[in-house]
Amino acid sequence: MPELPDGPETGLVHVRMPTYKRPELLRRALTSLQQQTWENWVCDIYDDDPEAAGGEVVRELADPRIHYTQNKPQKYASANINTCFTLNNPRDADYFCVLEDDNYLLPEFMAENIAVVRDHKVNLVLRNQITEFNSHVEVPTLSTDGVLDHLFKEGIYTPEMFRLSLIMGIGVSNGGLFWTRHTKSPIEITCTCTAVLQEYIRTFILTEPIYVAMKPLAVWMENEAATTRNGGDKAAYMQRELNLKRAIQTLQRATWKATPAAVRQNFLEHPAFTTAADARERGLIKAHLGGLVPKTVPLREAIELILRGSLIRFSGKTDADFEALVKNQGL
Repeated sequence: MPELPDGPETGLVHVRMPTYKRPELLRRALTSLQQQTWENWVCDIYDDDPEAAGGEVVRELADPRIHYTQNKPQKYASANINTCFTLNNPRDADYFCVLEDDNYLLPEFMAENIAVVRDHKVNLVLRNQITEFNSHVEVPTLSTDGVLDHLFKEGIYTPEMFRLSLIMGIGVSNGGLFWTRHTKSPIEITCTCTAVLQEYIRTFILTEPIYVAMKPLAVWMENEAATTRNGGDKAAYMQRELNLKRAIQTLQRATWKATPAAVRQNFLEHPAFTTAADARERGLIKAHLGGLVPKTVPLREAIELILRGSLIRFSGKTDADFEALVKNQGL
């Protein structure tokens, strides 16, 4: 891996920030950047609000490291978030992350991620996050557990092993991903999909090792309904959910098919993950990947999971460009 800058004042971090009509949350997110112990950063804000509410926040902060763009025309949430993961590097930065406007970073986020990159010679880091609940109250509740605590262990994962996290969870979380200018993995999604599905696809398409760092240094707001505005999706809520789950099931099945037999046989107890054996088996059964007789899940529950998986598999729909992406991954 080519060398990255190694001094205390070197190594520019480029933060990409999508926003939409949440000026006070945007202010909080930007303040968390200003509180970083690593001060060499630049932030590009992409405001999808036709009224440009975020522009006033940027003017008031008057920080020359913060740059503002109003999207014309609107991109809507999925596209606005996705373009933040481009591997293009117009700022000539060394490191990158995406901070959505309703989330924020703890002060050591950048410094500790850069240390992981340098110490372990990786180009991708997935950083643990804690969850903010009840965001509408004056003092929101923060989780005691990190979002990765029941999935990963600290350390380097090959892309093949990391991909198996799709059986139990989401793998990549947008706000936890940190990468370098030497990253080759295509983390910008090329097919049309929701912002939620993008995270599952990023997990699926990684092509290089990723370090999972378990110390939580970012805060993710549980606010999916307000985050996933998508233009052009006319399907009813239930059909949208079935379509999402069908796409996830497709990723799970493709991942499992490409997994070596020895790993599949040992999957319920594989030490790479912290997920309980019964939770791993539930994921397999629901994706129609379990054995004829469940090992850790009660038979009645297994039958219910099979039926739910059948509803998803035969009622959910996926787009042709998504199917092409899965096929072209060559697993």
